[in-house]
Amino acid sequence: MNLDAAYAECIRITRTEARNFAYGIRLLPPDKRRAMSAVYAMARRIDDIGDGTLPALQKSRELAQIGADLHDLHSTADDPVLVALADSADRLPLPLEAFDDLIAGCQMDVVGREYGNFDDLVEYCRCVAGSVGRMSLGIYNAPDMDKARPLADALGVALQLTNILRDLREDRLIGRVYLPKEDLDAFDCTLDLDDDDVLSDPPDRFAALVRFEAERAERWYTEGLALLPMLDRRSAACTAAMAGIYHRLLNRIAAAPEKVRGARLSLPAGEKLAVAARALVKGAA
Repeated sequence: MNLDAAYAECIRITRTEARNFAYGIRLLPPDKRRAMSAVYAMARRIDDIGDGTLPALQKSRELAQIGADLHDLHSTADDPVLVALADSADRLPLPLEAFDDLIAGCQMDVVGREYGNFDDLVEYCRCVAGSVGRMSLGIYNAPDMDKARPLADALGVALQLTNILRDLREDRLIGRVYLPKEDLDAFDCTLDLDDDDVLSDPPDRFAALVRFEAERAERWYTEGLALLPMLDRRSAACTAAMAGIYHRLLNRIAAAPEKVRGARLSLPAGEKLAVAARALVKGAA
């Protein structure tokens, strides 16, 4: 497959599917933007299997096949995502083994894993989001990977915790509960749905639970954003834009937990653009 066509398909997937990440990816120089699009396109493919409607056994088989393909990238010449990813891995120090963690995280969703405590949830977050952060570092080619890697991991946890709080209702609709059981018990919440498919916990207890989890996420942002000074300006801007959008979303959720009881909260496109522009100018989230 023509390499330009392969990257063009990855860029198309990113622009279509990456509602928040695309704002940051656009701030990268062309070579890194193409590589990030290839990583995102593969991550999207893995996520779509985990979140899809196929039977669990078939999902597991497809995830295993993707894992095999990723361990033998150059054997496939007609899959645009694999072709683009192989080229990116040839040019940049991409830790492709991080995809194994992402696949493992999606497999947790397939089997319906429950999270008894926060450490269990952090393990999941590091698999599904920290893995992408580690691959991003390879694209950025950060000068001190040993120091940068745990910070990228922490930022991934922060982003995933924000996702979880945003999607409490949507996840419950498909039978998933990510918040730790010990936290639900502590705040006497169940995240059950009423007849209108709205989360039915009493407002005061629900708000206290959400704010408790938001404060935890805030601490992970504080740790993860220490990564920015370690990156070149455009890579820092990309990371700051993506983190800034999710950070603002977390602040909205913490300020008004009721808004996620019956709908999926998001930022308007104009506000996302403003965050991205500020990140490009100041390099901070």
